[in-house]
Amino acid sequence: MAGNGDIQWCFSQVKGTLEDDVTEADIISCVEFNHDGDLLATGDKGGRVVIFQRDPISKNSIPRRGEYNVYSTFQSHEPEFDYLKSLEIEEKINKIRWLKRKNPAHFLLSTNDKTIKLWKVSERDKRVEGYNTKEENGAIKDPACITALRVPTIKPMELMVEASPRRIFANAHTYHINSISVNSDQETYLSADDLRINLWHLEITDQSFNIVDIKPTNMEELTEVITAAEFHPAECNLLVYSSSKGTIRLCDMRAAALCDRHSKLFEEPEDPTNRSFFSEIISSISDVKLSNSGRYMISRDYLSVKVWDLHMETKPIECYYVHDYLRSKLCSLYENDCIFDKFECCWSGNDSAIMTGSYNNFFRVFDRSTKRDLTLEAARDIAKPKTLLKPRKVCTGGKRKKDEISVDCLDFNKKILHTAWHPSENVVAVAATNNLFLFQDKL
Repeated sequence: MAGNGDIQWCFSQVKGTLEDDVTEADIISCVEFNHDGDLLATGDKGGRVVIFQRDPISKNSIPRRGEYNVYSTFQSHEPEFDYLKSLEIEEKINKIRWLKRKNPAHFLLSTNDKTIKLWKVSERDKRVEGYNTKEENGAIKDPACITALRVPTIKPMELMVEASPRRIFANAHTYHINSISVNSDQETYLSADDLRINLWHLEITDQSFNIVDIKPTNMEELTEVITAAEFHPAECNLLVYSSSKGTIRLCDMRAAALCDRHSKLFEEPEDPTNRSFFSEIISSISDVKLSNSGRYMISRDYLSVKVWDLHMETKPIECYYVHDYLRSKLCSLYENDCIFDKFECCWSGNDSAIMTGSYNNFFRVFDRSTKRDLTLEAARDIAKPKTLLKPRKVCTGGKRKKDEISVDCLDFNKKILHTAWHPSENVVAVAATNNLFLFQDKL
């Protein structure tokens, strides 16, 4: 995996219809590669999960291509109604997390606001013929008619991919689930809502342990909510969670059963010269991700991505501005509610680069070693294989150069909230409304 500043990204594929009328249900709400990058799952607002599989020819071709085909589509969640609170529970998939593979089947967790499900995705390409006790159509034979015994044979058949729900973890969250994270022990996972984090065992559906609870006795004293939570990739006792106050807490489950007292608190002191009415809103952390090595983590707030060293709590070691030109636009972004958008962020497989989204279907790639950054666009007009992505520039005032776009012309309805980076190659997946774009490095 090359240093990222020198990568030229090119278009690989786009999934989904390119028509203008988008139904709400088709809007992609999460994107996740599995551990070897051969599968890529997306969830949408309609409660569906679509799994794409790496095309084997594209993987081994020279130069290799990052191409994926639809592997399996299933309805993971249905809309529900909570009669006690008379609330509708949306079917929208908030998060998908893959389990590490142990056998030929694949397992993944998907969650909406209230219910987490464990799905098994398996293949069948053989069928049994020649039953003794039933007909080929499945009807049971009359035992009196069976005069001879035959040995059933296994015949090849067309490949079928089946998704079946293996476990349903429900009724453990009062508030909306915003995160799930599988532990490195592959036996437990956490789920987090606005005020609590629960620890589950993958085999046990009827009980979970509450490990973080920040709910005040008097709800009027509520000052912050949990926005994201994740287990450490190697240390099964460590987890981090971020808050709307711009802090990240590292908890050690060995210290106490209830992790209300954090081991470390990562927080950058606010610069008083930058203080404004919007300071609190834009400092809320929308996503936190530990690096693959486990030494660092990134946090995304409204305007920036920060890199933290787990050994240093006082301030981030790197800070990248995603769209600083919006600083002067916060008032209108507050009025149209965009200021509350929750952008996610992700690491490249070797932790040398970071990716996150912006508006106008722009997404940003930051190279940590060269400190170079790219603004790229997931646009339909480049939807031809191997088309090189031209870096985009936004101008804030004065004369606009030929290839720049004015900050006043940005489309705030087109936003890249969800992105994913292949675990070992420079192949990225970017969700733009109802389309999934795949880009790869040009070799």
